[in-house]
Amino acid sequence: MPAAVLLVHVVAGGATVLALGDTARHGLDDRGVALAFGLLVVVGELARWGDSGDRESAPLGAAGALAYALLGGVAGHPTQHGVGQVVSVTVAGALIGCVPHVARGKGPPLDHMVRRVLTVSFAAVLFQPLYNQGKLAQWFGDGAYYALLIAGLLALTALCDAVLAAVMAHARTRWPFGPLLRDELRAMLGIGSAVCATGAVMALAVAVAGLWALPVISLPLLLTQLAFRRYAAVRATYRQTITSLARATEIAGYTPHGHALRVAALSRSIGRELGLSEPDLTVLEYAALMHDIGQLSLLDPVAQGATAGLPTAQQRRIALLGGAVVRQTGVDAQVAVVVERQADPYREQPLTARIVRTANAYDEMAREEGPQGPLTALERLRLGTGRDYQPEVVEALARVVAHPGLSLGSAG
Repeated sequence: MPAAVLLVHVVAGGATVLALGDTARHGLDDRGVALAFGLLVVVGELARWGDSGDRESAPLGAAGALAYALLGGVAGHPTQHGVGQVVSVTVAGALIGCVPHVARGKGPPLDHMVRRVLTVSFAAVLFQPLYNQGKLAQWFGDGAYYALLIAGLLALTALCDAVLAAVMAHARTRWPFGPLLRDELRAMLGIGSAVCATGAVMALAVAVAGLWALPVISLPLLLTQLAFRRYAAVRATYRQTITSLARATEIAGYTPHGHALRVAALSRSIGRELGLSEPDLTVLEYAALMHDIGQLSLLDPVAQGATAGLPTAQQRRIALLGGAVVRQTGVDAQVAVVVERQADPYREQPLTARIVRTANAYDEMAREEGPQGPLTALERLRLGTGRDYQPEVVEALARVVAHPGLSLGSAG
C-alpha cells in the first residue's frame, strides 16, 4: 500500500477509535435521534448498488451521515451530540449495513469507507463544536443565512472528499493529480450533488419538522439512485456491445485473440498517464476496441493482423473503412474520427489517435519478438518517434508497461 494511502487509512482508523472511545465513555446523547440516523445509514448501505468503480454507490447512507454531522436541532429543540457520536453512529451504521454485501463477497472498497469516515468527521468538526457553544445561532440565526451556512459546509465537505479521492488514486496509480481531481469534481455534479442537496435538506427539515421528515426526504434520493443504477446498466450494456463488435475481427481470423482488449487497456492507461479527462478516456477506449474493424473489408487477412507494417496507403484505406463502419453503429462520432485518423502522419492526428496508433504498434511488435518482445518493441517505437510516433506518447507507454499493476487482459 502506498505511503500516502496508508497514512489516510491510519488517520481514519485513529478518528474511528477515538470517536468510539469517546462515545463509550460518555454514552449516547439524544438516543432516538442517533438511532434514527444510524438506521438511515444502515438502509443506505443495504441499498448499495455497486461495489467498485462508482463515485458513490450508497448515496442514501452518505446523505444521512452528512445530515447527522450538520444536524443542529430536532423539531425546534437543540441537539447535544458531538463529533465523536456523529462518527460512531456513521461507522456503526455503515458496518451493519455492509454485512450482507460482505457475506456475498461484494463489500464496498475500503478506500470508500475511509473517505466516508474522514469527510463526515470533517463536516462534524466544522459544525458541531460551534453549534453546541451557541456560536452559530449567534452569528447566523435560524433563517436563510443558516441554510446558506449548511450548504456552504456541504460544499467544503464535497471538495474535501474529491481531494481525498484524487490523492489516494494518485498514490496508487501515479497518474497526474490534476486530471484526477478534475474528474472527481466533474463526478460530483452527478450523484454527488444529489447527496449534498439531500443531506442539507434533511438537516434543515428535521430541525423544523422532526424525524418524520427523514423518510419523506429520502424517497427522491432513492429514486435518483434507481435512475443512476439503470443508467450504469445501460452504459455497461453499451460497452459490452462495442466489445462484442470489436471481437468480430478475431472471430473472422483477421486479428489475434485479445488484441483489441490489450490495445484498449494500453490506450486507456497511456491516456491516464498523459492526463486525459474521463470523457476523452471513454472515447479513446472505444476507438481502441474498434481500431481494426476496417480489416473486415480485406479480401485476405493480414498475417497476425499486423497493420502497422503495411504501406501507408493501405493503412489509410483500412482506417477510413473502419471509421465508416463505426459511424453506422451509432457510436459517438468522436470514436469514428479517432479510428479514421490512425494512419495519418502523427503530427496531424488528435492525441487520442496517436495513442491508439502507438498502443497498436506496441502490441503487434511485442508479439512478433518473442520473450524479449516488450523491450524490443519499445526500442523500435523510440527509433520511430521522429517519423511515426509522438515521443511523449511512447515515453508514457514505457511508464505504463513498467507499472507492475497493469493488466492487459481487459480494458476499462
